[in-house]
Amino acid sequence: MDNIARIPQQKMKSAPDPGADGSGLWSFSLGFYDQPGAADALMALQDEAGLNVDLVLFAIWLGLSGRGRLGAQQLDQAERAVRSVQSELIEPLRALRRRLKTVPDPEIQALRERLKLVEIAAEKVALTRLGTIAAAVSKTDPDDCLADAEANLLDYLDRERAASPPVAIIRRQLRHLAANR
Repeated sequence: MDNIARIPQQKMKSAPDPGADGSGLWSFSLGFYDQPGAADALMALQDEAGLNVDLVLFAIWLGLSGRGRLGAQQLDQAERAVRSVQSELIEPLRALRRRLKTVPDPEIQALRERLKLVEIAAEKVALTRLGTIAAAVSKTDPDDCLADAEANLLDYLDRERAASPPVAIIRRQLRHLAANR
């Protein structure tokens, strides 16, 4: 999700459900990614811990938006929903884009920028798919939503990563968003 066009964070409301078509997670992800330090923290979880950023964003959005806790069955469903997009599109595009970063040829760099746009489009497909498998909004209490988002994040991570600096940044941004809803 490098270099995504920035859009303001949308406030989550209980009705009508703006994410029923899957677009709510995409909008949330753009806004969350733009929070100070969030992009670097998410990339660290991706690059250093091998985690799927789309699933991290899904887990926290699910809770923060009032859609509740992420259970093992729903996590499995989420992983299946994005597996082919991740393995067949996002990961190969990202790898190629990163390899081309050091090529000094301006024409190659122009193509690299186009690859980035295709990668972002693939990320949108993955996040939209994840958004469609989410339950309807069932909670409106900001404290409950924040607790669910943090629990979902920790449930997706293994416990040793829970105290890592990237996770601390993500949790800080979650609290910031919850406080400003």
